[in-house]
Amino acid sequence: MSETTFEVRVASVTAEARDIVSLELVALARELPPFTAGAHIDLHLRDGVVRQYSLLNAQDERHRYVIAVQREREGRGGSAYVHDALREGSIVRISAPRNHFALIEDAPHTVLIGGGIGITPLVSMAARLAALGRSWELHYCARTREHAAARDKLAPFGDRVRFNFDQEPGGSMLDLAALVAKSPAGSHFYCCGPLPMLAAFEQATASCAPELVHVEYFSPKATDANDAPRGGFDVVLARSGATLHVGEGKTILDTLIDAGFDVSYSCTEGVCGSCETPVLEGTPDHRDFVLSVAEKAASKTMMICCSGCKDERLVLDL
Repeated sequence: MSETTFEVRVASVTAEARDIVSLELVALARELPPFTAGAHIDLHLRDGVVRQYSLLNAQDERHRYVIAVQREREGRGGSAYVHDALREGSIVRISAPRNHFALIEDAPHTVLIGGGIGITPLVSMAARLAALGRSWELHYCARTREHAAARDKLAPFGDRVRFNFDQEPGGSMLDLAALVAKSPAGSHFYCCGPLPMLAAFEQATASCAPELVHVEYFSPKATDANDAPRGGFDVVLARSGATLHVGEGKTILDTLIDAGFDVSYSCTEGVCGSCETPVLEGTPDHRDFVLSVAEKAASKTMMICCSGCKDERLVLDL
C-alpha cells in the first residue's frame, strides 16, 4: 500500500444489532481528516487484510470516525477479526476517508434506501440533509428489528425514516418500483445494500436520468467470464516515461506491481476506489462498480485493478 495511513484508537465497541457492532475510532496525536457523507475508510487488519467500511457519523465531527461491521459467516475473515479481536483500547491503522458515493446536497428531494449493513453511509447522509434543512426520506430494509443497526441514530429523524422488516409477521419486500414512481420529479435516489437489492434498485430506476441514480456496492456483481477485460495492450506511465505491456490474463495493477511500481490499491475487485488513476490518453474498458455512467463515459479516470483498455495504448498519469 502506498496510500498514507495512520493509527487510531478504538474508543468503544457497541453491539448494534444481531451480528453487527459499531466501532468508535479516535485520533492518537492528530486531528482526523475531514470527510463528507457517504465516505468510507480502509481498515487495515492483521496479515495484510484490508477492508472498507462506511462512516456513519455526522460529517462535521472531526474527533472521531464511527463504522459498523457485520460478521460475515461466509466472509474471508476480516469481519470475524473485528468482532473477535478488536476491543476498547485497540490500536488499528486506517486510511484517510474517500468518497465515491457523494451526496448531492441541493437536490429538490432525496430518497435514501438501505438494506442491512448497507444502511451505514445513509445514516451520515440523513444527518447531513437534516442539518441542511433539505427535503428527504429514508427507507431501511432488514429481515427483522433485531437485524437493523443504527436505529437509535435514526430515531431523531422521526417519520422521515421508514422501516421495512420483511421477515416479521405481515412483512414484505419493499416495492422499489412503486417508491421510485411516486417520488417527486427530480428526486435523487441512493441505494446501498446486498446485491439482490441493488439489482432491483437499478431495474426500478432504469428510466431515471443517470445523474439522479446513485448506488454503492460493497461486493462486486457476478459477471460472465467472457466479459473480463482482455490484456494485449501497452500502458505508458506519463511521469516515469515507462511503457509496460499488459499481457493476456493480467490486469494493469498486476503489471505495475510485477514491474516494481508502488501504487495504491485495496480490494482488487473494483468496489473501493483505492486504485483510481487519471487517464491521459486511450479508451478505458471500465469494469468497476465505483464510477458513474457519466464518469465512465468521460473516461478521465479508471480503476486499474479490474479495468482494461479498448485501444492498443493507454497513457496514465503515473
